[in-house]
Amino acid sequence: MEILQAVPMSTVTEEVGWLAEIDRAINAAFAPITEVFSTIVFYPITIGEISFPFVVAWLIAAGVIFTIYFGFIQFRGLKVSWDVVRGKFSSKDDPGEVPHFQALTSALSGTVGLGNIAGVGAAMALGGPGATFWMICAGLLGMATKFAECTLGVKYREVHEDGTVSGGPFRYLLVAYGRFGSVVAKIFTGIFAIAILLFGAAGGNMFQANQTFAQVQNVTGGPDGFLGSAGAALIFGIILAVLVGLVIIGGIKSIGATTSRLVPAMAAVYITACLVVILANLPNVPAAFGAIIDGAFSPEGMAGGVLGVMIVGFQRAAFSNEAGLGSAPIAHSAVKTRRPVSEGFVAMFEPFVDTVIICTMTALAIIIAGAPSLQAGIDQVQAGGGAPDGVILTSDAFATVIPWFPVVLAIAVVLFAFSTLITWFYYGLKAWEFLFGRSRLSDNIFRGIYLFFTIAGCVLTFSEVIAFADAALFVCGFVNLLGVYMLLPVIKREMKEYLADRKSGKLHLLGAEASGSTAVHPESSQH
Repeated sequence: MEILQAVPMSTVTEEVGWLAEIDRAINAAFAPITEVFSTIVFYPITIGEISFPFVVAWLIAAGVIFTIYFGFIQFRGLKVSWDVVRGKFSSKDDPGEVPHFQALTSALSGTVGLGNIAGVGAAMALGGPGATFWMICAGLLGMATKFAECTLGVKYREVHEDGTVSGGPFRYLLVAYGRFGSVVAKIFTGIFAIAILLFGAAGGNMFQANQTFAQVQNVTGGPDGFLGSAGAALIFGIILAVLVGLVIIGGIKSIGATTSRLVPAMAAVYITACLVVILANLPNVPAAFGAIIDGAFSPEGMAGGVLGVMIVGFQRAAFSNEAGLGSAPIAHSAVKTRRPVSEGFVAMFEPFVDTVIICTMTALAIIIAGAPSLQAGIDQVQAGGGAPDGVILTSDAFATVIPWFPVVLAIAVVLFAFSTLITWFYYGLKAWEFLFGRSRLSDNIFRGIYLFFTIAGCVLTFSEVIAFADAALFVCGFVNLLGVYMLLPVIKREMKEYLADRKSGKLHLLGAEASGSTAVHPESSQH
């Protein structure tokens, strides 16, 4: 998930007086709150000329610590991860709701999005080609973080009588903070749930709906084209809400079935476009890699030198793959398995696909094909003009080879946004259930609220509300990682037992691993 202000919002409200007044009034009311809250959450650390949010250092430090603590598991465990994703050690009788692959695609659909397109372009302008190297490093570190938090998401999940699952931080944080008393545990877990709920409604929903309409409107003639009226925005929002509703009504099983087709399709469309650009400029590929390496260690003209470029790359990766924020374990906890750590191995593919593959391919395409626009973006930053629009920079680079790329980009944005919409509904639903209880009526009320905000997102911007929700999401990083630190010995024990069983051949006895933890109530766990 990207920093949401990276892409300009739709301005459809400017065309309708009363809608514009509502929008301005709500934004004006939220502006001072958002400013204070964002300043606290994204508290800046300044080193020399470079300033960056403390939360970035917090997320990257966790990746480094977990990588060392688990013995570089993201490298030595890749073969295990691949075997688990393929279902090699699975049984149809395993408790849970969705197979490993669908749990992975559900989580990926919430992270792979506009940040992989717009954010990378902005990062290239801010940090030059060298930012790509540090982005990859941060993505590799994030694999260890996802391994840890997603293992816990399954370890302390609750499997209900109807087979549905409630898991993720809403369960393991109660255990982690429970050592300080049940009241403290409920307060911290409640803070996490509220932050997820706020972001789900605004950032994961309204923003994505707004950008979907904006991109489709752009390729159909802009404000003067087929979708130029406010009425069109409302109709588009209703249609989008209906499509989302058809998926989310079936819960995680329906979401998993949809994302298992949608995520590979959208990744294939976008990666194919990247490959066309790269292959059309094949002779320039060695020079591009040289620019990445040189820019990472001896950048010329970049503010802050090596440190500045490193921070830009780390920040882009941290904001893109969500490692440590606690969102992905919600989707992964629904997996069908008897061994919690098995899903930790699967989750490692998330930062790898999101950051190491998709973000890197975007960066390569920009460096190889977009030299003029990239240099213009860098010059703009150095002149004090701020970062350019990342979508435009990316689109311009691709258009040098694919003149009709804006249409492909619009399709990619729609697919990315739709997949994010349905995944963040599930995250929000689990937060809603934690806060207000689990029942059919309560769940349907949340469905109605969520779909209402989908429609509103196409018509209104509420930019300050979305900025507030964006900051709220990163509150989760502080609460979640503190809990994960306290439960690290549990994860290591699960990991060692699982790898030992794999080595001995025990995992091949499908369905026989009855000793694994599957449906543990947090109140009854003692670790």
